[in-house]
Amino acid sequence: MPAFGAEATLRDTFEAIPAGSYEHILLVDDCSDDRTVAVAEELGIPTIRHEVNRGYGANQKTCYEAALATDAEIVVMLHPDNQYDPRLVPVMAEIIDLGICDMVMGSRIRSRRQVLAGGMPRWKYFTNRATTLAENFLLGTALGDLHSGYRAYRREVLESVPFRGNSDDFVFDQELIMQARHFGFEIGEVPVPVRYFDDASSINLRRSLTYGWGAARCMAALSAHRVGIRDDARFLPSARATVGPSKAPAPERP
Repeated sequence: MPAFGAEATLRDTFEAIPAGSYEHILLVDDCSDDRTVAVAEELGIPTIRHEVNRGYGANQKTCYEAALATDAEIVVMLHPDNQYDPRLVPVMAEIIDLGICDMVMGSRIRSRRQVLAGGMPRWKYFTNRATTLAENFLLGTALGDLHSGYRAYRREVLESVPFRGNSDDFVFDQELIMQARHFGFEIGEVPVPVRYFDDASSINLRRSLTYGWGAARCMAALSAHRVGIRDDARFLPSARATVGPSKAPAPERP
């Protein structure tokens, strides 16, 4: 769980994760100025704390490095702001466990009415639709929400993609999706209820524009890399890569 300022929501998020659906749990706190770490300790959640605020992407890097240091075969990223429904953790893991996909995303988009009623700002909804369409075309996918922060990975995905060289900011999410597809991993999704409320984390319009510009640049870089115009280190095999996309079922639980 990559956390920043999650004091008010962490307990509800944690308690909603189905019992027995995980073997390891970890929270990485990006130098929050509230009681996020204290609440995690009260709940018995192993916690790593950044001494300075390093950014959302850097937080995920620490999460994945720590996850890979365990024997986990499936890694689920769940934001501790209680925006995404934690009950889907075992569902997403099971899809990977069955060998159906290598990466599963929680899709917030089922209908315009449902998403807007859930509190997603209109400008964010229409931006999501346009950019998801463009990325689907580039990646050869047909996914409904390529900007979701709710994700599950087969271990081999994180071992194979060079995520350590990605951005420390929000565009990290997009870089990792494009890397996973570039290296041939299959991505699927499940519908997930989403809640927008005051304590839930959400980037503002200015940060969203920066994120969108970064995603567009990453799409251009991937296109240039594919046709041989310019190599990009983000799309070269990781030095720690072990195997490619797995077709065999993984062990039972994350």
